[in-house]
Order: sequence, then structure tokens, then C-alpha cells
Amino acid sequence: DNLMSRLLVAALLIAQVIAVEASDSPAIEAMQEYLDFADYADGTISSEQINSVGPDSFYFVDTRNASQYKAGHIPGAINIEWREVLSRRDEIPGDKPVVLYCDTGLLSPRAHFALRVAGRDNIKLLWGGYVAWSASQSLEAVQQQQQ
Repeated sequence: DNLMSRLLVAALLIAQVIAVEASDSPAIEAMQEYLDFADYADGTISSEQINSVGPDSFYFVDTRNASQYKAGHIPGAINIEWREVLSRRDEIPGDKPVVLYCDTGLLSPRAHFALRVAGRDNIKLLWGGYVAWSASQSLEAVQQQQQ
């Protein structure tokens, strides 16, 4: 009897865990809501678009680590590593377009997604990251020298 009771309790606990895992948590629901309405290129911006509007119109957040930031970054950018954007979101303005970037655009989308799910709709993602931005600045400098 004692063994049967313990097996029954164990089976009920396992069934309860499975039921909880099967239900959608608020986090999953928020992510699904975002995915249901996100455009294909939602929130991306190119270096050319930034240059055409003017970089002063944007607030830049470098999502790389501190040593990468120190080695070179977009002028005026602050450094918030991608894993810290939610805990430091109060440092990111809500009333100005914000551009997140990393080296190539592989890590910053995680920060972008987290902030968008957290309700920030002023967040943009730099297409191609710091590498693409640096290349566009170099190309622009060469073109100006040739004129």
C-alpha cells in the first residue's frame, strides 16, 4: 500500500509538471505576440539610412563586450553588453530611435528581440553591425577624397 501510494503521488507530480510545461508562460505568449506582428525586416536600419538621416538623430548602443567597445565604436555610442540590455534598459531612451549593434549583427539581434518583447518599439538593429558601419565610413571618406 505504501509503495502504491508513493507511485501514485509520483505519477500525479509528473503529470502536473508536464501540464505546466505544456501551457504557455507569459514570456512565451509575449514572444509569440511579437512574432505574429513583426515585419520581415522589422527594426533593421542600414549605415546608408543612418547617414542619410544623420547620426545625431539616433542613440547608439554597442552590445559587444567592453574590450571590443574600447577597440573602436560608433562615436557617441554607449556600451551595454547584449546580455545586460534588459537589466540596464533604464539607460536606453524611449523617446528617440535607438540603434543596437555588435560586430557583424549576430549577437545584437538577441538584445533587439528582448527589448522589443519588453515593449520597446523605438529599437533598431544596425544591418551588418560595426563592420558594415566602419566599411561605409571608409568608403564615404574615399569618395570625398576623390571629389
